[in-house]
Amino acid sequence: MSVAFRRESDEEHKEPKFEIPLPAGPNLVTPRGLKLLAAKVAEIEAAVAAAPDDETRAAAKRELRYWHTRQTTAEIAPPPEPGVAGIGSRVTIRMNKADRIVEIVGADEADPTTGRVGFQAPLAHALIGAEIGEQVEFNGTMIDVLDIAQGD
Repeated sequence: MSVAFRRESDEEHKEPKFEIPLPAGPNLVTPRGLKLLAAKVAEIEAAVAAAPDDETRAAAKRELRYWHTRQTTAEIAPPPEPGVAGIGSRVTIRMNKADRIVEIVGADEADPTTGRVGFQAPLAHALIGAEIGEQVEFNGTMIDVLDIAQGD
């Protein structure tokens, strides 16, 4: 029989499932970030246990491997010096005549909609090491550092 008439299984056409890529660099977190990682792992472990079929379970296990790796490689960032912006700082800035509060956090706890910016983000890079009263440049704009406090 010709190969042209052979029915191929659906499995032969599926894309291979690769591991979820890990962000480059150190996995620095805040104490809050470490708790969030533990909660995420527990949530996904429950999803694996409750998975209704093998395909769903395999996808959940893949995600669980990612979050287990993030949890085991997490390092709590050393607290910044008082008055100096760093990982774990809540920084009040003035940019384009508007005041804004930004908290510098680990990559996994970043959520720009709530003002939490990952330490690897360009804005965080501009702010890390800045002191109260200092001006820093960000994308061609000057940012005034108004206040620095310890974050959550």
